[in-house]
Amino acid sequence: MKKNIAIIGSGFSSLSAACYLAKNGHKVTVFEKNGELGGRARQFKAKGFTFDMGPSWYWMPDVFEKFFNDFNKSTKDFYEIEKLNPAYRVYFGLDDYIDIEDSIEKISKKFEKIETGSGKKLKKFLERAKENYGIGVTDMLYKMPGLSPLELVSIKTLKKIRYFLSTIRKDVHRDFKNPKLRSVLEFPVLFLGAKASNTPAFYNFMNYADFGLGTFQPKNGFYDLVNAMVLLGKSLGVNYQINHCLEKIEMNGNKANKLIFNNKEYDCDIVVSGADYHHTETLLPNKFRQYSEKYWAKRVFAPSSLLFYVGFNKKIKNVNHHNLFFDTDFDQHAAEIYDNPNWPSDPLFYANFTSKTNPETAPLNCENGFFLIPIATNLKDTKEIRDKYFNMIIEKIEGFTKQDLKDSIIYKRSFCVSDFKNEYNSYGGNAYGLANTLFQTAFLRPNIKSKLVQNLYFCGQLTVPGPGVPPAIVSGELVANLINK
Repeated sequence: MKKNIAIIGSGFSSLSAACYLAKNGHKVTVFEKNGELGGRARQFKAKGFTFDMGPSWYWMPDVFEKFFNDFNKSTKDFYEIEKLNPAYRVYFGLDDYIDIEDSIEKISKKFEKIETGSGKKLKKFLERAKENYGIGVTDMLYKMPGLSPLELVSIKTLKKIRYFLSTIRKDVHRDFKNPKLRSVLEFPVLFLGAKASNTPAFYNFMNYADFGLGTFQPKNGFYDLVNAMVLLGKSLGVNYQINHCLEKIEMNGNKANKLIFNNKEYDCDIVVSGADYHHTETLLPNKFRQYSEKYWAKRVFAPSSLLFYVGFNKKIKNVNHHNLFFDTDFDQHAAEIYDNPNWPSDPLFYANFTSKTNPETAPLNCENGFFLIPIATNLKDTKEIRDKYFNMIIEKIEGFTKQDLKDSIIYKRSFCVSDFKNEYNSYGGNAYGLANTLFQTAFLRPNIKSKLVQNLYFCGQLTVPGPGVPPAIVSGELVANLINK
């Protein structure tokens, strides 16, 4: 039976759910509080520069392809992607870096030069990671709406039980001794939002996503994906409304029957929230909220971020499209995020220059820079603090690239904890959602369907499957399948 479905938020999980629900014949409207669609993946332009505001690593291309295939389309029908080589560069110090190239064979040779025997160990490590990728992505990701512990139980997962009881750190440190190689292998779990010592070893499938499948770049930036999903949605009849800030969810018995936007009412049969889970429940009467403030305070959240969008009036040498600056103590920075939340004393950070692969994202002979420092949630966030850390990372980049850059900056914008709260209603100002720790996996995450409101569903990084763009797209499919059933 055709339903009138309202979707709150326009991040990837919402855009995905909208397409699947519209395909099944429902009347679907997506409501976005901001002036652009895409949620954290919005894009903006300033002074001739084009900046993706959030996601920038295009990993797990099979998930994106599968999404469009479900609608008899392909990514090629909407945008071009390029496999990057090198995928990214990791700096450990001045003239001390590793370029991660585009094949396991090439990367293994790099490892072998740094630590004798590690090339062969890496290949075996990635064979196991590939097996886990097949189970985790192909078998589990699309079949786990988080409704029962039994979703995790199969012959394949039972054979992999040790990977759920061990951690990424234990497995990496067992096979590799060099601290640089350890850092490179532990880095992908940052996308899962937790310390390597708290992340089940099963998630080493992210290493296969990294080294085995590779890193890609949509031609015009990550917003190509947003545009593609919106175009697909429109072709299916989805209606998109921007500048609609949800103020209240009204109830009729145990059903949500009205949404209040800008003092205007919208009737609905079903509500799907791809917005912040905690914030969405605060818009319900108290008795219909599943999770208390105490519950949320006890969750392990993925980090927030201090972001900078910077335009330079010259080309920057000695950097790639993606760059990781690990010239500091990885564990100390992690402790300052999770164990003793504080502004990092000596942060590691990430830098992205899309103009390296698409010159059109910057004016002629200019460079656009996106910089990210992972930080704890709920930190005090001031202009003075932002300026301090910006100067810190620019000075480091000047040292690594052997260029003067401060006087070449012609545009700068920052985004931090307070902005995540204000613009996305993000709990604690987190950037990536709930961490994928053992006790926050699958059915142990907040429910995809409300237990108290009969027609309220959730998708996105605070419910199943977890943080990251591919899981968000799958989350939209999972919630749509549940509704369509």
